Amino acid sequence: MRILLSSLSALALVSCSAPQDVSAQTGEPVIAAATETFSVEEVATFNEPWAMTFLPDGRALITEQGGTMHLWSPDQPPVEVRGIPEVDYGGQGGLGDVVVHPDFAENGLVYFSYAEAGDGDTRGAVVARGALVVAGDDSASLNDVEIIWRQAPKVEGRGHYSHRIAFSPDGYLYISSGDRQAMAPAQDLSNTLGTIVRLNDDGSVPDDNPMDGEASPETAQIWSYGHRNVLGLAFAPDGQLWDMEHGPAGGDELNRVEAGANYGWPLVSNGEHYDGTDIPDHDTDASFRAPAIWWTPVIAPGGMIFYTGDMFPELTGDVLIAGLSSNAIVHVEIDGDTAREAGRFTFDNRIREIEQGPDGTIWVLEDDEDGRLIRLTAGG
Repeated sequence: MRILLSSLSALALVSCSAPQDVSAQTGEPVIAAATETFSVEEVATFNEPWAMTFLPDGRALITEQGGTMHLWSPDQPPVEVRGIPEVDYGGQGGLGDVVVHPDFAENGLVYFSYAEAGDGDTRGAVVARGALVVAGDDSASLNDVEIIWRQAPKVEGRGHYSHRIAFSPDGYLYISSGDRQAMAPAQDLSNTLGTIVRLNDDGSVPDDNPMDGEASPETAQIWSYGHRNVLGLAFAPDGQLWDMEHGPAGGDELNRVEAGANYGWPLVSNGEHYDGTDIPDHDTDASFRAPAIWWTPVIAPGGMIFYTGDMFPELTGDVLIAGLSSNAIVHVEIDGDTAREAGRFTFDNRIREIEQGPDGTIWVLEDDEDGRLIRLTAGG
């Protein structure tokens, strides 16, 4: 079915008409407004979908938090991908991100993240990889699966895994590692909680990472630290890494991620603790890297992309962020190391994931037990 922007259907997108946040740079309200008319098509439903990635042939891999990965084709029912290890499902944990190797056409390698149980009542994120093998229209598997990275240490609780994955233009593997709701470890360089790590594609540590590794073997993996819960991770067309992370009560952040930088959590934040306790703002301590833009009220970000297609020229080169509590795609323009919200496109349901199709279409996954896969194209 095709549903136009102007329809009154539950899938119709609407523009916002009131201030949504305050820019960290200007202090002026950012007014969200729809800048593009989409044609909207629901193409499939999944059970708690979390992430998706496109293959070169136009098919996609889609993960469900409960532990299932699907190979989706436009003209075939989804096929379950065998070979996924047991995941620790519960809370924010389960099967997470999925991306393909930059040389997937030659090596067939797929990288995916999930929560893994540990000793006692502990768990942590891992990233694994395997070779995708497809036989006909109804058989797919990941072969020779190996874990190439483990979040350290494993701790109790089921929150803030982060475990987003992104390959840089020069082929390095970046992984967001959440603070696991423990807060203080994000400032402790002897572990990888509250960090973004940088690895070679086999999980080994590059020689030119910014930390010397003296505190622990994990230290050498760290690219940046002082992060809370990074659920968006993407490279801009110029090769610069950006992240999108949840603040506490207020203060969701879009950050320009640089080698060795400390983003301050939990010592500074533009939000406050859930019990109302104040946290000093970023501008109270210049030693911490401040966000390019922050949101209060929060947008509760999911995935993010830099749009590089031609179908929506007004969006080309800009950031598109999946919004959970905001039920939106949030459109942000970047100018050097600053950013501004240019508008948002709101839905009736929480948006967990956003991806760009090979033809420039935009795809979103809803965050629900019957989460819809929705395709956005131009016009109506």
